[in-house]
Amino acid sequence: MKYFKQILVYAIPYKIYGVLNIISNIFYALFGTLAFVSLMPMLKVLFKTAEPITVKPSYESISKLGDYIEKSINYFITIKINTEGEMKALLFMIVIVISTFLLKNIFGYLAMYFITFLRNGVLKDVRNDLYEKTVDLPLAYFSEKRKGDIIARISTDVLEIQHSFLSILELIVREPLMILFTIIAMLALSPQLTLFVFIFIPIAGIVISLVGKKLKRQSDKVQKEQGLFLSILEETLGGLRVIKGFNAEGYFNSKFRESTSRFYRFSNSLLNRQNLASPLSEFLGIGVIAVLLWYGGSLVLVSKTLAPDAFIVFMGLAYNILTPAKAISKAAYGVKKGDAAAERVLEILHTTSPLSDKPNALVKEGFNSAISIENISFKYEDEYVLKDFSLEIPKGKTVAFVGQSGSGKSTIANLLTRFYDVNEGSIKIDGIDIRDITKKSLRSLQGLVSQDSILFNDSIKNNILLGISTKTEAEIMDAAKIANAHEFIDEMPNGYDSNIGDSGNKLSGGQKQRLSIARAVLKNPPIMILDEATSALDTESERLVQDALEKMMKNRTSVVIAHRLSTVQKADIIVVLLKGKIIEQGNHEELIAKNGVYTKLVEMQTL
Repeated sequence: MKYFKQILVYAIPYKIYGVLNIISNIFYALFGTLAFVSLMPMLKVLFKTAEPITVKPSYESISKLGDYIEKSINYFITIKINTEGEMKALLFMIVIVISTFLLKNIFGYLAMYFITFLRNGVLKDVRNDLYEKTVDLPLAYFSEKRKGDIIARISTDVLEIQHSFLSILELIVREPLMILFTIIAMLALSPQLTLFVFIFIPIAGIVISLVGKKLKRQSDKVQKEQGLFLSILEETLGGLRVIKGFNAEGYFNSKFRESTSRFYRFSNSLLNRQNLASPLSEFLGIGVIAVLLWYGGSLVLVSKTLAPDAFIVFMGLAYNILTPAKAISKAAYGVKKGDAAAERVLEILHTTSPLSDKPNALVKEGFNSAISIENISFKYEDEYVLKDFSLEIPKGKTVAFVGQSGSGKSTIANLLTRFYDVNEGSIKIDGIDIRDITKKSLRSLQGLVSQDSILFNDSIKNNILLGISTKTEAEIMDAAKIANAHEFIDEMPNGYDSNIGDSGNKLSGGQKQRLSIARAVLKNPPIMILDEATSALDTESERLVQDALEKMMKNRTSVVIAHRLSTVQKADIIVVLLKGKIIEQGNHEELIAKNGVYTKLVEMQTL
C-alpha cells in the first residue's frame, strides 16, 4: 500500500466527510449487531423460555457478563408480560427489532452518503493535478510515452483509485467494527462456541492472501494494455485519412484486435482471481457454521447448557460475520488494484520537469535590445543537432533560417521558446539567460505560428483568443483583418461564433493558418517565431498567408524558419544551415552574389 498511502494525502481537504463516514460506520456496526441481539427477547416471548425474574439483576464481573445480559432480558420480559400481557410484550419486541434494523440501514446510507463526497473530491483533485502536470511536462516526455497510456492513467486508473477509497474505509472501519461488536455479543452468549469463530478468521485470511498475491501484477498488466489500445484508437482517429488512402484498415484492425485479445486474457485472469475471494470466504464461513450447528446443537439438546433462543441468535451473529469477512477480502483485492493504479498515476505526478522555473526566476516584462545565441549545442538523443552554434538577433530585425531537412532549423524555434533546454551554451534575451526567466513571462514575449496549425474544437473567436481573456470584439476583428481571415470568417454561418470542428477540420489549410496568425497578432508579442508557416499551403493560400505574415512582422523581431525560400527574400538576415552549423549568412542579394549553397537552394526551388 506504499503508493496508495501517497494518494490518501488528497483526502485531507475532505477529512470532515471521512470523520462523518467513520462515525456513521461505528453506529452501523453497533446497530447491525444489536439488530440480531434484539431478536433474543422476541424469541423468548414466542418460545416462553424466559425465566421469570422480578428482581432487577446486578452486574458482578466481566466473566459473568453473559449471565447478567440474559437475566436483564428475562427481567425486562417478565415485567413487560406482567404489566401488558404476552401479545403486547411481543409487539413491543417486534418494534425494537424493526427499529434496530432501521437505524442500522439509516447509518449505512449516511456512511455511503459522506464517503461519496470524499471519493469524488479525491477523484476531481487527482485528475486536476494529473492534467496540470501533463500540460507542464516538457515535449521530450511525450516523445517517449504513448498518448493513449496517459489518457488511460487520467481516466481509468484514477477511477480505480476512487473505487479503492470505498474499499479501504470499509477495510479500516466498518467491517472490522462489525466483526468486533458481533464477537463481543457472541462471547456474551457463549464463549465456548465463539472459539470456533477465531479458527475461521485466520484460516480465511491466509487462504485469501495466497490467492491475492499476484493480483497487483496482473492489474498492472490490464491497465498497461488498456493504455496501449487507447493509443491505437487515438492514432487511428488522428490518421484516418492516411489509413483509408493506403488501404491499411486491415493492418490497424489486426493491431487493435491483438491488443484487445491480450486485454481479454489479462482481464479474465484478474477477475477470476478477484471473484474467487467471495466464494472462498463464504465457503470457509459455511464450514465453520456447520461445526457450530453440530457443537451448538449438542449444547442445546444434550448438555442443555445453552438455551434454544440464545443458540438461534448466536447462529445469526455467526453468519453476520460472513458478510464483513467477505467485504474485507474484496476490499483487500480492491486496495491491491488501487495500489497498482496509484503507482501509474504517481509516476506522472512525481516526474520532475527539467524545464521547471528556478526558485528565484525573473519575470521579464519587455524586450529591449537583442536575442543572443551563444555557443549552444543540443541533441534530442545521441547525435548533436546543433553544435557550437552562435548568432545575434537584434531587436526589430527579421532573421530567417534556411537549409535542408534535418539541418536544425525547427530545433532553434524549440530552444527559443524553451520547449527544450540547450545541453551546452546559453540563449539570452537582453543579456539574461532564458533559463533564469519564468517560462510564462518568456513565452508572453513570443508569438508562435507553426507549420501545423494547432486549432481546437471550439468557436473561431475562442481559438483566436487562446490564453487571452481581456480583448474586445473589435480587437479580435482587427487581428483577423491583419491575418486576411476576416473575409472568410464573415461568410461562415455564425461568423466568429462558428465552431471549426475537431482540429479545425471544417476549414481549409490556408484558413487554419490564417487563424493561427490572427491568434499571434492578437497576442501582440515583441518577438515572433514562424516555424515553416507556409510550407503546407497551395500558391493562393500562401500568397494570402505571406501577406498576413508581412503585415504581422512589421516593427517586430521575427525569427523565420523557412522551407520555401520565396517567403524569406525580404528578411534582414538569412542564415543557411547545414548539419547544425552556419555555412552562409547575409541578406538575399548578398547570398545570391556569393553563388554558394543558398543560390543552389534558390535555383532548385525555382526550377
